[in-house]
Amino acid sequence: MKTTLAEWLAGVLVTLEGVGVLALAVWQAVELAGGNTDSVTSAIALLVLTLLGAAAVIAFGVATLRARSWGRSGGIVTQLLILAVAGGAATGAYAHPLVALLLALPAVVVFVLLLVAVAHAGRRNRTAEGDAPVS
Repeated sequence: MKTTLAEWLAGVLVTLEGVGVLALAVWQAVELAGGNTDSVTSAIALLVLTLLGAAAVIAFGVATLRARSWGRSGGIVTQLLILAVAGGAATGAYAHPLVALLLALPAVVVFVLLLVAVAHAGRRNRTAEGDAPVS
């Protein structure tokens, strides 16, 4: 299937988000190696989970680039999770509104792109089934 511009942009951006999570894992590994942790066991567990998350987000991005519905769905869930983290960063005793904004803005953009990609995919599927395209 040919990807639309929205799918391509969303796929690239979701993949970049996955690379960002991978960079976070590298940072965690450096801190672990430097002994900057209270609990080595917890730090290793967090590192493994971060690596799994990075692999999943990168897979969602690649799947979106290949016009796969599961990639778009996973990308949408990822954006909602990022928005939840941004909400947490904006509130509480250690609030960082700028960090929240830097997390939320790209997530909203990618979320909208993914919704547009879903709409285009639905239109593409209806056309492939022989129905008239919806205007």
